Amino acid sequence: MSNNVFSSSVALSLRDAQADMRVGYRCGAPGVAVSGAVWLVAGGVALGVSHQAAVWALLIGGAMIHPLGMLLARLTGARGSHAPGNPLASLAGEGTVWLLAGIVIAYGLHLLRLEWFFPAMLLVIGGRYFTFQTLYGLRTYWVLGGLLCALGMALVVTSAPVPVAALSGGALEVVFALWLYRRSKG
Repeated sequence: MSNNVFSSSVALSLRDAQADMRVGYRCGAPGVAVSGAVWLVAGGVALGVSHQAAVWALLIGGAMIHPLGMLLARLTGARGSHAPGNPLASLAGEGTVWLLAGIVIAYGLHLLRLEWFFPAMLLVIGGRYFTFQTLYGLRTYWVLGGLLCALGMALVVTSAPVPVAALSGGALEVVFALWLYRRSKG
C-alpha cells in the first residue's frame, strides 16, 4: 500500500484505513506505553511529592503522549503517522476533543475531592479507547477501555488512595501496550 493511496479518487474501505493506522502506529502500542509510563510517573509523584503534584504530572505528561508515542513508533520501525487522506484521522482528532473536555471535568472534580481526579481520568481515557477499536480495528481496545472504566469506578467505590489509582491505571496500560506491541509484530 503506497502512502498516497488515500488521496486517490477510489473509495477506501474501512479495513484498509484501519490497516494503515495499525501499520503506521504499530497498533497504537507506543501511545498506550507512553500513557502508561505517564500514569506510573504520576503515581510515583503521588508517593514521593504530593497528590496535587501528581495531578499536574499526569496533565503535563499527558500533553506529551502523542508526540512521544509517534517518536516511539518511529524508534520501533513504524512510520509514526497515517497515510495522507486516511479518513480515520478525523476520528482521532474528534476523540482528542472529547479527551480535552473530559480532562476539564476531571480537573473540576478534583477541586471537590482530589482523590476523584485519577478515577475520573481513567473513565475519560477508557471511554476514548473505545473509539480506538474503530481506528485500529482491534477489539483489544474495547477490553482496555472497559477495564479502565471498571477500574475507575472500583477505585471510587473503594476510596482507593491517589497513588494506588495512578499506579494501577499505569500498570494496566503498560500490560496492554506490551500485548499490542506483540500483536503488531505478528
